[in-house]
Amino acid sequence: MFEKIDHIGIAVKDLEKAISFYRDQIGLEFKGIEEVDEQKVKVAFFPVRESNLELLESTDPSGPVSKFIEKKGEGFHHLSFRVSDLEAALQQLKDQGVELIDEKPRYGAGGAKVAFLHPRSTGGILIELCQH
Repeated sequence: MFEKIDHIGIAVKDLEKAISFYRDQIGLEFKGIEEVDEQKVKVAFFPVRESNLELLESTDPSGPVSKFIEKKGEGFHHLSFRVSDLEAALQQLKDQGVELIDEKPRYGAGGAKVAFLHPRSTGGILIELCQH
């Protein structure tokens, strides 16, 4: 079902400061920023071989990333796995008793369809499934 780790999401308060760190101090290639209105977030992309690092800055104090930072602070936000058929993966996981945050896919960064699994079912990790 899972093809690969698509990306790791990191929640940050200051996107420009975080971009500077990963680009200028660590030396990762910066590929740009996208705003995802539906999720109230700006996303900066850093490809790392076949995967990506995504930095997430909230665009709204009521957004999920803002609430995450308020509760847990900046840092690791989610792990994303690429799947070829998101609807089928969600149904299979639901049938196996995994608690879903999203019963149906929604729009994500990079034009992907995404859906999240609830951390209560995943050992405390927010897991995203994405289909490009």
